[in-house]
Amino acid sequence: MNAASALDTTCPAPTRAHPVLPPGPQLATVVRRIAKTLSVATLIPTALFYVGLVTVNLWVALSVALAWCYTAAAWRIRTKQQSSTLLWLTVAGLTGKTIIAFATGSTLIYFLQPALADTVVASAFLLSLFTARPAVARIAAEFYPMTSDIASRPDIQKLFVRLTVLWAAICATRAGVTLWLLHTLSTTGFITAKTVYGPGTAVLGATLTIALAVRVARREGLLPGASLAPIGATA
Repeated sequence: MNAASALDTTCPAPTRAHPVLPPGPQLATVVRRIAKTLSVATLIPTALFYVGLVTVNLWVALSVALAWCYTAAAWRIRTKQQSSTLLWLTVAGLTGKTIIAFATGSTLIYFLQPALADTVVASAFLLSLFTARPAVARIAAEFYPMTSDIASRPDIQKLFVRLTVLWAAICATRAGVTLWLLHTLSTTGFITAKTVYGPGTAVLGATLTIALAVRVARREGLLPGASLAPIGATA
């Protein structure tokens, strides 16, 4: 046996658990996608609603926020951009709330609806855990190019479960806070508080989602850069 054969025998080629994939997008690119989606579907319509409310009245505020959402959705369709699940959920929810508000003329019913919607969403997320694809797995491709190989990895599947539970908890908590604020604050105070904590919870949830996803993505080689160091490690 020659030296090359001996080397081949004693030093077998390394194996990989997963196929070699092309480099994934930079973390900054993923963060920009999330920030853009949240801004278009949540932050901007909330800001427009608040400005319309304090400068004119509730009905103008509803109309302006709804007009923004429809315009944003139409623009995505016209420019053939990838559909945004979060934006369509906002369009559907805001349309329903606006129709009911105009039909009943009741601001209380309008402000109560977000709590009911958050309760339904939280329940849907939890129920999705008993299906083959948790809720987060169904929308993950909007923020990261998700192939079947990536989605089937055990650590990625565990991440989907954790994030689904996280967002179910966020929605359930937001529903509870909304009901409490409606009971304890005036209409003006409630609107001010909701304008702050509504987008605030979305940003907090996005931040936690990114932090959890980045650790798993780098460990799986889906983001450029070495794996994250353990918590508490120093340079």
